Formats: sequence, structure tokens, C-alpha cells
Amino acid sequence: MQVELERLGVHESVSHVFPPAKLATSLVDLSIEVAVIGDDEIDVCDAVVTLEYREAFLDLHWIHSIQAGVDRFPFETLEERGVLLTNSTGIHDRTVGETVAGYLLMFARRLHDHVANQQQRRWDRPEWDAAFTLPGTTACVVGTGTLGRGVAETLGALGIRVTGVRQSTDSVPGFDEMFATDDLLEAVAAADFVIVTVPLTDETRHLFDAEAFAAMRTDAYFVNVARGPVVDEPALIDALEADDLAGAALDVFETEPLPEESPLWEMDDVIISPHCAAYTRDYFRDVGEIVRENVSRLETDDDLTNRVV
Repeated sequence: MQVELERLGVHESVSHVFPPAKLATSLVDLSIEVAVIGDDEIDVCDAVVTLEYREAFLDLHWIHSIQAGVDRFPFETLEERGVLLTNSTGIHDRTVGETVAGYLLMFARRLHDHVANQQQRRWDRPEWDAAFTLPGTTACVVGTGTLGRGVAETLGALGIRVTGVRQSTDSVPGFDEMFATDDLLEAVAAADFVIVTVPLTDETRHLFDAEAFAAMRTDAYFVNVARGPVVDEPALIDALEADDLAGAALDVFETEPLPEESPLWEMDDVIISPHCAAYTRDYFRDVGEIVRENVSRLETDDDLTNRVV
């Protein structure tokens, strides 16, 4: 289906990640008009680049999500209305991989303790056996798509043995061993670190529940850079409060921002980041490359890169 575009809007919601004008300016050489828009200007566009969803997008030809996750978009309705949806899969592999490596290094070298001690002007060295090195440890990455593969590649370079969990046990580059999803409990039981990178679907909602946390080692760390609802958050809190886990690094939550009353804020071995594992100063450039490519493809009626609907 060939789509003729005249005006592409960069929706103001992307300001949660980068200045909308940065992306619009980087695309100024396209053959179509590109402008930053608010909700009151959607109807004068043919396509939009956005973080959030608006019902008014249903009257457009094409929506591009600046994130890989697109669970906020109504797939069936978009398909019925003939609206194309693409996402930014493929740009977060290294960025999220480095963030995960940072979490693991913080736990291993107790860097988060030092940061907390600094706030109190406290000179407090860790116990002699608290810190460790990463070579020889095992990380189980649940989800072996672009995100999971980026994590595996980064952690492998640190000498970590990386196992994966996916629907099949077919080998994937960067992973030393593969488990099927049905064998999740067996996979997490053998890991020092369990890292979640799966998309949010009906099947993955609360994939990590009380049973999954009970299967993990009590000296293991849990990392979530996927989506908050993939984890049963009360079950995670229970496991942490009972010392059934060594700690957790969490970039995503069931409710965002994380409510002030959440006990996760006060836990010593919990690292919290505000859903920004993929953020870098080049984020808008990475998104722009996909948008530029797909504008060209729409003009020539070629298949879109990262098409979801």
C-alpha cells in the first residue's frame, strides 16, 4: 500500500526522552514537511513520531513509536483503520546492555553502597567477602530478542556466562546455553543474575511471580529492563523483604512513576532508575535513522522497517 506523506509530526510526548525539536531538525532535509506538534495539531499531519498514544492518531496513515515496546497501541483498531505502526526495535541493544552491565558491576563492587554512604558522609568499607568479580558468574537473560542479545553481548565481554530463555531451545549468538520458556524455573535456579528483557504480552504479564522468585537462589540478583507488569511487584517485594533474593535493579514498574509509598525506595540492595535504561544523547539520531528509512520506503511502496501493524 503506497502512502503519500506531506507532513510528519514529531509529537510533544517524545520530550520525556529527548527534545522534539532535535528530531525534527535532524529530518529537515526530507522531502516532506516535519514539525513538532501537540495534541491540537495531529489532524494536520499524515504521520507521527510519538512516545504516547492518542485516539486522534487513528486518522493518520502511519505512527512510529520511539520505543521498542508498543503495548500501549491498539493493534486491532489500527489494523481495522489501515494505520501503519512501526517501532524502534534495534536501537536499544547496546545502550540497555551497558545499563545492565552497570547494574551488575554496582552489585559486584558494592558501588551503590558507596554512593549511599557518601550522602551520609560515612566512611564505611564493605565486609571482606561482600564484593566479587563478574567472571565465573552466570546471568540468565529471559527474552532473546534484540534487547536480550544486546545484554548478552555486553555481559559476555565481561566474562559472564550467559544463558537464555526463549520459546525454543535453538541456539542464539552470544548465549552459552538456551532454555525453553516452559523450563523458566530451571533456568533461573542456576543463575547469579536474572535479567528480564521480554516484551509485555498476555503471556508475559506477571511471568515473574512468587513461584519464579522462589526458584531463584537466595544470593541471586533480579534485573528488570523490560516492562513493569512482566513482574508481580508485590511478590518481588515479599521476596526481597524475606531475604529470598540478594537484591534487584529495576528500571520499570507496574505503576510509573514509582509511588512514594513503595517499600522499594527504602531497600538497601535495590537500585531504582526511572525507566531510562535506553537513554543516551544519540537517542533522537537513532530514531531518526529508522524514520528516514521508512519515509523513503513509503515513497517507493517497499516494506517498512520494524513494521508492527
